Amino acid sequence: MLASLAALAPFAIDTYLPAFPALEDGLQASPLALQQSLTFYLLPYALMTLWHGAISDSIGRIVTIKIGLGVFVFASIGCAFAPDIETLWFFRALQGVSGGAGNVVARAMVRDLFEGAQAQRVMATVQMLFGIAPAVAPIIGGLLLGIHWQAIFIFLALYAAVSLWAAVCYLPETMPKEKRVPLSAKQVIKDYRIIFSDKEFNFVVFALGANFAGFFVYVLASPVFLVRHLELSEHQFGWMFIPTVLGMVLGSYLAKRAAGLYARHKVVKLAYLWMASMVLLNLLVCFVLPTHPVNNILPVALFNVGMALAMPILSLAALDRHPKIRGTAASGQAFIQMLLSTISAGIVVPLVWYAPSGLAIAMAGYLIFSWLMLKQSKLWTAKSK
Repeated sequence: MLASLAALAPFAIDTYLPAFPALEDGLQASPLALQQSLTFYLLPYALMTLWHGAISDSIGRIVTIKIGLGVFVFASIGCAFAPDIETLWFFRALQGVSGGAGNVVARAMVRDLFEGAQAQRVMATVQMLFGIAPAVAPIIGGLLLGIHWQAIFIFLALYAAVSLWAAVCYLPETMPKEKRVPLSAKQVIKDYRIIFSDKEFNFVVFALGANFAGFFVYVLASPVFLVRHLELSEHQFGWMFIPTVLGMVLGSYLAKRAAGLYARHKVVKLAYLWMASMVLLNLLVCFVLPTHPVNNILPVALFNVGMALAMPILSLAALDRHPKIRGTAASGQAFIQMLLSTISAGIVVPLVWYAPSGLAIAMAGYLIFSWLMLKQSKLWTAKSK
């Protein structure tokens, strides 16, 4: 259930990517205008993640899910019947405002319910199931495109509605009334000052967000990367999303198996060594070999093994810094991740999608930034006992 809530965000991003050519015709919009519909989703998403956790700390996890997913259903229906690109932008922004509630609250609930190595295993399991969404979403989008592009947004509305019903029926409330804290702008600002003045928290969450952004540039650029550069059709997005998500699933499985057996800092260092090797392979492929789906997608899929191996450790390390305001800490973590993704969507991707080599350089840049952050953290410098 937690994984299905967390998966709403990638479904909202990936399902409509194959429909970009149809949306260009249907809404009389340019490719850049359609690309900015991602920005209109991601920026409000990033900003509202600062509030979803704080709201759930105040009114409870389940009520927050009810409000967030309810608004998302309405916004998805609005997207389906948008007559022009400006209306689509508006309802995509409303999707962004509400779509992060499930993801943020799911992270906080994992840590509410589990401790230690068990929390790491559960987070890895949730991540493994969550990782299936980016592979399935564009395939579903390609199939629904056979009906009409509007069917994609109706699907998102139905997915959110079913997730909302299931969450209300089956998930426990993990924030009892006696543990809730008052919700006020003053208190939220105070909590975020505590969180973002914590250097260790910042090092870890920026490293986590940059790793994800290194892969996410390929997701955001997929309409151009797959259709223009790799000459695939809008029905063949699975060529990229299936192997890349299999990489995430494998990395999550390895993280689950490593929990409690190996020191966290050793697993993280191994993950970064693997990611660095795949980044170098990706650059070599782009500059030496001819453009081909196998050549250009395989290194990205293998990069995701390392990214997913490190992700649950980094995520829990950040949440454990502030156990009394864990929902707010989960919001801060998600905000940084989506902020970097928003920068990618609005600025980085349009600059680097000129060729596969540009995307490879962007991935390398994000990994270097991630390592520069993490190497200053206690997690990286920890010594084995």
